Amino acid sequence: MKIYMDVCCLNRPFDDQTQDKIRIESDAILAILSKCISGQWQLLSSEVIDIEIDNTPDKWKKSKVLKLYELAKEKVMLNEVIVKRAFELQHSGLKAFDSLHVASAEYSKADVFLTTDKNLLHTAARLKVDIKTANPVNWFMEVNENE
Repeated sequence: MKIYMDVCCLNRPFDDQTQDKIRIESDAILAILSKCISGQWQLLSSEVIDIEIDNTPDKWKKSKVLKLYELAKEKVMLNEVIVKRAFELQHSGLKAFDSLHVASAEYSKADVFLTTDKNLLHTAARLKVDIKTANPVNWFMEVNENE
């Protein structure tokens, strides 16, 4: 199983854990990453994720996210196909980075694109993108139920 997590997901375990929603999403993300560590699933990386992490202003959070991100073995490099698709998605309502993430995930033939961004999930559902998009909690529960 190839999993593309956007930077919101990678940051989630280092966000304020006093909010129930954040803590539950963090637990799901860590459980997913645990499956990647064990080799059951594969975390994908991308040039877009690299750029977004590099722009993280909080140095502590950035270093922690980079440590998690080391799990990724396969990297999706930006190319003309991804950029063209991202422009299409952007013109349909996705933000610039979000469109690049979705286009990279589609291009890599990931099994799922995970994000904690509600607006991104709603927009992707409306656009009917060519990849399953989900919140990590909902997706992990669904996958665990089917295993």
